[in-house]
Amino acid sequence: MKKTFFDLINSIEHTLVRADGEKIAEASFNPEISHIAFDSRDVSSGTIFFALPGTHTTGNVYIPQAIKAGAAAIVFQDELEPATVEKIKSELSARKESVAFVKVPDARFAMAPLSACFYDNPSKKLGIIGVTGTEGKSSTVSFVWQLLRLTGHKAGFISTVQYSEGGDAIANPEHQTTPEAPIIQKRLYEMVNNGCEYAVIESSSHGLSPKTNRTGCIDYDCGIFMNVTLEHLEFHKTFEQYRDDKANLFRKLDENDHEKTILGKKVKVPAFGIVNLEDESAKYFINATKQPVIGFTTEGKAGKSAAENGTAAKPLPPIPDQLPVLLARNIASARYGMTFDLSEPNVIDTNAKPLPRKVIHVKTSLPGAFNTYNVMAAMSAVSRLTGTSLDTVAELASKLVPVKGRMTVIDKGQPFEVIVDYAHTPSSFETIFPPIRHRCAGRMIALFGSGGERDTEKRPLQGQVAAHFCDVVILTDEDPRGEDPVELLKQIAVGAEKAGMKMGENLFITHERPEAIRQALKMAKKDDIVLLLGKSHENSIIYKDHVMPYDEIKEAEKALSELGF
Repeated sequence: MKKTFFDLINSIEHTLVRADGEKIAEASFNPEISHIAFDSRDVSSGTIFFALPGTHTTGNVYIPQAIKAGAAAIVFQDELEPATVEKIKSELSARKESVAFVKVPDARFAMAPLSACFYDNPSKKLGIIGVTGTEGKSSTVSFVWQLLRLTGHKAGFISTVQYSEGGDAIANPEHQTTPEAPIIQKRLYEMVNNGCEYAVIESSSHGLSPKTNRTGCIDYDCGIFMNVTLEHLEFHKTFEQYRDDKANLFRKLDENDHEKTILGKKVKVPAFGIVNLEDESAKYFINATKQPVIGFTTEGKAGKSAAENGTAAKPLPPIPDQLPVLLARNIASARYGMTFDLSEPNVIDTNAKPLPRKVIHVKTSLPGAFNTYNVMAAMSAVSRLTGTSLDTVAELASKLVPVKGRMTVIDKGQPFEVIVDYAHTPSSFETIFPPIRHRCAGRMIALFGSGGERDTEKRPLQGQVAAHFCDVVILTDEDPRGEDPVELLKQIAVGAEKAGMKMGENLFITHERPEAIRQALKMAKKDDIVLLLGKSHENSIIYKDHVMPYDEIKEAEKALSELGF
């Protein structure tokens, strides 16, 4: 893939300048671009380098390094420091080729349109499904992708855990749910080249925020809203802003005409939203788009709602009349699977008169009643997008495979259960703990931590919820980053102690995670359930001064082996 500089730069508002601030003539600076980078270590000849502002530094200081590595063009924001200008001049004098400089108001925002242009706007050649929510995104993305393939449609996906460009799923090496725009656009481009019809994108609040614009210039066709709870306030500042950024997914449904060229043929892709009606913000998301919306609900019989209401049906928040609703009843979950009955409305068009409901039995090998939400959303999306009946999609749901690190059972013959899951927020605890508590014949032992330099308000709430459901809580490192690991964990302990736990009796702080896992497994007796939470699929633990390679599942298996299992 190669394009000239001005072919690309015309897609963003810009001012062309020299490093010293003097304007340059456009005609003499039109290098050929073959690569996009936002990390100077990834720069090679022909690269356009985006100097992005950061939390602790600015990408402007790495411009000289990018020039030395062969950058053909630099996109930056803010004024360059005199020392940086001198280093840039020094690097330029050592090169034969000229370097184009583009100063923009927001370098990160500008990456999206330029990346989309560089990769020939791949989202216009794919049916694009976006999934947002505080919990359930990765699983739902995977289930949509799997069901698309099972219905005979080639598809790719991008998620926290894995990604696919049309082939088998590959582990995601990043600690980032929605990658930066160049990565997303490149993966969508590869999906098009590989003959995909659809792409499923895990669309986080960070990725949907105009602050990052990671999902800018993506033509979404289907938006799925799972839930929104207290999280990421270090970035969004308020819950209202957090929710509003997530709702950008539904607003984006109105930004294109959904006329696409897929596999060389012009097609009209169905445009619609899917909303979890049990969430208090359901109506907010329904109102965020002019496209038809499908609702789904378990009437509060799964996850957090089930714990609060027992067998009683939960009243739904106010929703528009004539909204088609998928309803799950008779949910039964066990260690290795789940079943439920799906009541189908049989209509999608909100202007049509509803037809009589039909009940479809759904059987899966997915553990946890909360997966009912994820499966319902995925089935609804695939049925509507591909024109496949829900009956057929329901039969295929039996072939769904759980996502690695999402309620993953580790069985080495030990007399107690060990489960690895990504749950790391108070609301996700309230979702996974109740059904496990219900079937646990022994004690529940939970091990978890909290991310450093992230939302601090959730920490005592994590401890409080865990103490309510669990018999033993061990607090350990997640990603402390620049914070003191023990002091961070003490903030979680405050909530657990408030709920009645006592330090040293049933509440422990063991900040080194491998040691904490061994502590939990040594405690476990017959019929106990040990929950290892928060790291899941991630491949490292981030500390202030180093990044430790780490694999939760392998570490747990190793610890069990040491115990003789």
